[in-house]
Amino acid sequence: MNTTQKMNSLLSALLLTLLGTTFVNAQQPDNIMEKKIEVAFIMFDDYETLDVFGPAEIFGRLVDQYALKFYSLEGGVVSNRHKVPIMTEKFETMGNGPKIILIPGGMGTRKEVNNAQLLDKIEELSQTSQYVLSVCTGSALLAKSGLLEGKQATSNKRAFSWVVSQDTKVDWDKKARWKVDGKYYTSSGVSAGMDMALGFLADRHGIDFARKVAKEIEYNWTEDKDNDNFVAE
Repeated sequence: MNTTQKMNSLLSALLLTLLGTTFVNAQQPDNIMEKKIEVAFIMFDDYETLDVFGPAEIFGRLVDQYALKFYSLEGGVVSNRHKVPIMTEKFETMGNGPKIILIPGGMGTRKEVNNAQLLDKIEELSQTSQYVLSVCTGSALLAKSGLLEGKQATSNKRAFSWVVSQDTKVDWDKKARWKVDGKYYTSSGVSAGMDMALGFLADRHGIDFARKVAKEIEYNWTEDKDNDNFVAE
């Protein structure tokens, strides 16, 4: 084999190697290329502690799939009646990637249902997010924004009448632990947010996946979303 033939042989081998590498990369599973889904917590003063930190513990363990971020109208520190502060970013810093928004409840919702600026932001973000989750009286903010009209939803059973008054055109369920209607997930009070978050994971990743997460945090998950021990009168 002369020098020219050897050179052509080497070039052919190099070309085949490059083509093979391209093919392998093209065959990589889609989930390797997927971005983490941002879980964007919508924060305000006097939020309920477990409404936030319960789901945050569940989603936060899944560092390969989800990224937690906390936002508020003004940014900076948001605190509640338990004196638990959370550092937040302004909504304007939120990116355009795939996201879930989560709205907690708490005594602060009594004030925030009259905060037109926050309600407008919730409506805007809900329209562009993949999923919208609320815990406890957080569903009152969704209802007041008009986003739950005609949809099935639930809320904290002790504050049920007040939440219902925010929009009577919602199909409110007095009995459910959490409800799912399209991309909207709403839960009953406080600890129910953890059950809903695990239910969300079961819907997205399978029941065994959700049960594994519940076991890791030593939590007795209420898997029946349609029956709450705390029923509205």
